[in-house]
Amino acid sequence: MVIDTKEKTALATSVSADERQSVQNINNIIPTSDTEFNYPDENSTENLEEIYRQMRRMADPHYLHTVSMTELYQTPYKSRPPIIDGLLYGGAYILAGAPKIGKSFLVAQIAYHISTGKKLWEYEVHQGTVLYFALEDDYQRIQSRMFMMYGVEDSSNLYFATAANKIGNGLDEQLEFFINEHHDTKLIIIDTMQKIREVGGEAYSYASDYEIIGRLKQFADKHCICVLIVHHTRKQPAGDTFEMISGTTGLLGCADGSLLMQKKKRTALEATIDVVGRDQQDQILYLIKDPNTQIWNLDRTETELHREPPDPVLEAVARLVSSEQPEWTGSPSELAEALNTGMAANALTKYLNVKCGRLMDEYGISYENKAKHSGRRVTLTYTTN
Repeated sequence: MVIDTKEKTALATSVSADERQSVQNINNIIPTSDTEFNYPDENSTENLEEIYRQMRRMADPHYLHTVSMTELYQTPYKSRPPIIDGLLYGGAYILAGAPKIGKSFLVAQIAYHISTGKKLWEYEVHQGTVLYFALEDDYQRIQSRMFMMYGVEDSSNLYFATAANKIGNGLDEQLEFFINEHHDTKLIIIDTMQKIREVGGEAYSYASDYEIIGRLKQFADKHCICVLIVHHTRKQPAGDTFEMISGTTGLLGCADGSLLMQKKKRTALEATIDVVGRDQQDQILYLIKDPNTQIWNLDRTETELHREPPDPVLEAVARLVSSEQPEWTGSPSELAEALNTGMAANALTKYLNVKCGRLMDEYGISYENKAKHSGRRVTLTYTTN
């Protein structure tokens, strides 16, 4: 057997879990860059034998992958990438609302801002390519809508499609094809979910709802992008606001976040969006629509965005690595001495393993902690983020 050592890091994304999971499994896995394992030196015969032993263990049909708390702290996990800070992150999101209340104009607005990198209301945007499946429209209607909103200010990074295959019957491959051609893709919008689902006896069961969002979530997690799915709400009122979303609780149970758009009456220019998600604070957006351009403007938010207080350890790292000194490499002990935070080397590396996502998101500094012949080496690299 020939072993490609470059393929020993993998992430299997479980659509039923609320958190990112790191799984060392050679069968039925989806490789991503979310997790990096610190393997022993591969040139050692003893360590190669240990790798073979672990592979034999995992080949056992009764093998159960577990991670100890110590291993958990020793593994750096990247946080979900922000698409729109405080609003959209990597993963699968549902935007639900009654028909004809302005959902398509809203997602077109989101798409345009991400494709151009222009700030959306008070939210910072991470620019990238956007694919918008406008499956209830034709190109003439899309053209008229975008011209009404933005005039001749176009975007070469925003792509539209008016037809697509069904989920599980060709759509997956179409998405892969687009991603392979546009590696900087940040957002895929599917408007609406009903257009990509197979119709059958189990169309609205909990299992089928969970599966359709789960497949899109799996794709989003694999490529570190956001998939925003437009859906409808029920006509009848519900005890919980989000129970108004048409279908079963399987949709919400699997999605990483949901945005519920509501109006008091269809002709009103005001709307609210309730936002809930695993990676952001719950909030309510109060919007007002410009009747001439149909663009939604933010009036206010009910919940102020949570800002974490400065982290003295991360601040110390930011002083050590910057645009003037873009890289630092050394042992954990040397790092502890250089940062002078009072933390022991072992505790410091565990702390940075946990905080590496925030270190990258807020300070633009990547963190690596690897075992080498000479011992463990830490590398800090300043990026443009």
